[in-house]
Amino acid sequence: MKTIIFIHGMFQNAKSWEPWVEYFRAKGYNCIAESWPLHEGEPADLRANPPTGLGELKLATVIEKYRQLAASQTEKPILIGHSVGGLIVQILVNEGLALLGVPLSSVAPNGMISLDWGFAKNSALIMNPLKGDEPFIMDLEGFQGAFANTLSLEQVKEPFERTATNDSRNVLRDCLGDDGKVDLDLPHVPLLFIAGEEDQIIPYELCEKNANAYTDEISSTTYRKFAGKSHFICVEPGYEQVINTVSEWINAHENAPAYEVNEIKIDN
Repeated sequence: MKTIIFIHGMFQNAKSWEPWVEYFRAKGYNCIAESWPLHEGEPADLRANPPTGLGELKLATVIEKYRQLAASQTEKPILIGHSVGGLIVQILVNEGLALLGVPLSSVAPNGMISLDWGFAKNSALIMNPLKGDEPFIMDLEGFQGAFANTLSLEQVKEPFERTATNDSRNVLRDCLGDDGKVDLDLPHVPLLFIAGEEDQIIPYELCEKNANAYTDEISSTTYRKFAGKSHFICVEPGYEQVINTVSEWINAHENAPAYEVNEIKIDN
């Protein structure tokens, strides 16, 4: 039985992976979805009472949790991560800790950015240096306007209450520093990059740029873009199309040699 480790991103916790865990468990996978440090528990409780020290949480601390989790498995796991979780997937793949890697709407490594207005606006809002270690407090309107912009405010209410958390500004700041670096020239196990065409936090052009940045000729990198999908791509209506695509890709690669493809496949 192969293991899948799910890694969430900012403003979410492990509850956001529940449909994915249910789907892949039914297919016979051992599924592990654990929350970041200071993100454990019910999102509504975490929003009402931000954990002490949340604003000081660093990316390195989050990476180390999943590094240890991946290394503790008897066989290398499949890693699926969203947003900052997607960057963590890339880092752990770079360290040789994964069988396969699936970054969804992933923060890009090595300070890679986009000139897209939504990306610039949302990144600046979160990383604002004047806010110091003050946690970023997520509210319904902000969640709908940036995170789940393809949905109406009414549609967002239930998933916001069920999955949304506050977060540390330092995590995103660290993504642009040394802790967010990946050696893009190394051979790597197959990677599947997923992007949402309407994503205002990680624009699809940045995901494609990230996929194209991997240069090893014997390694497989695939990119897929989904029309009408926002940064909330993992659970917004129509997520079944995304999860089916990921499942089919895993089926095609999980038993193949690690470096079986000598080209980058960009599939829009």
